[in-house]
Amino acid sequence: MRGFKEPNFNERAAAAKSAKAKALEMLKNKPKPTEAQLAERAEAQRLKEAAQAAKRAAIQAAREAEKAAKEQAEREAAEAAAAARPKLPTAEELKAARDARYAARKARKR
Repeated sequence: MRGFKEPNFNERAAAAKSAKAKALEMLKNKPKPTEAQLAERAEAQRLKEAAQAAKRAAIQAAREAEKAAKEQAEREAAEAAAAARPKLPTAEELKAARDARYAARKARKR
């Protein structure tokens, strides 16, 4: 029994050339797409793009809703923090309290 005979360069080149020729022949024999097939492909592509656009719009709407909810929560938290803070009296309230103390002091002296 003989061992494996390694192909030489010329044999490898011939095999590559024949494989390339066979592949090119297969491509030449491939039929051209018909008008119906082209229209079907175009319709499928259009439907795919419409579905992708709808998906993008849904994702964008979800992001905007999430952002609005987050902003609302932040606004409510800020309002709650403001309500929890002790209210500082205004200048008019301070003046009224001072006038009331003054009037009470004057009333005690009489």
